[in-house]
Amino acid sequence: MTATVTESPSWIGALYRRRRWLWLVAAVPAVVTTLLIMVVLPPDQTLDNIGDWAFKLCPFLFAVLTVSLFPRVKYGPALIVFAVFVYMSYLDTELVMRVQAFARSTADDAFQPVYQFELFVTTFIVLFALLAYRLGGGRTVNVLKAGVASILVVVSGVNDLTFWALNDVWAAGTKPVELKWASHMIVFLGGPPSVPAAVAFMVVHLVLAAIVVALPVGRWVNRALRVPASSPEAS
Repeated sequence: MTATVTESPSWIGALYRRRRWLWLVAAVPAVVTTLLIMVVLPPDQTLDNIGDWAFKLCPFLFAVLTVSLFPRVKYGPALIVFAVFVYMSYLDTELVMRVQAFARSTADDAFQPVYQFELFVTTFIVLFALLAYRLGGGRTVNVLKAGVASILVVVSGVNDLTFWALNDVWAAGTKPVELKWASHMIVFLGGPPSVPAAVAFMVVHLVLAAIVVALPVGRWVNRALRVPASSPEAS
């Protein structure tokens, strides 16, 4: 989808004019940080501080920006099929092998590679959905909003709460009173959250996700680009 954009002195206009290759600016740090976390550094389930949290999250953020800026090309269906192939040929197999290795091991740190790869698979699934949305006609700002909101949902702790609620390893009446494994909450709250604190943490993130989705960013960008009201939305 294209639009007639009047000459704009704003930085938004400058970025818009270079939009066909702009996705590479985000793609390079996304790949580099992913390789650092998945290949170079040892798996580590625990987050030590907010800086560590930000570093572990930055590949996800860069990848969301990459997908939101990705050009809507005619070979989009081939990219979707290729993504399915990557999932089935590598990600699914690798995750199963790590789970099996964990099941055969009694080492205390055997779960770390499983957890690391599970987060990688979660990221892939979110990005896969965003890519399908983008190639199906989703506007950059809408894909970006959906991506940021999805990140907020991923880090909200909803899976930590369902793990606490549904895990059958807890004996009857002995569920832990604190979520000591939720290190991404601990770095912000200063200690293991109680269940009510974890629920509040989750609710805040879900509300923020809803706010991001509701923001009229497309209207703001149109105004900055000086897109005429009669023109299609800028891509």
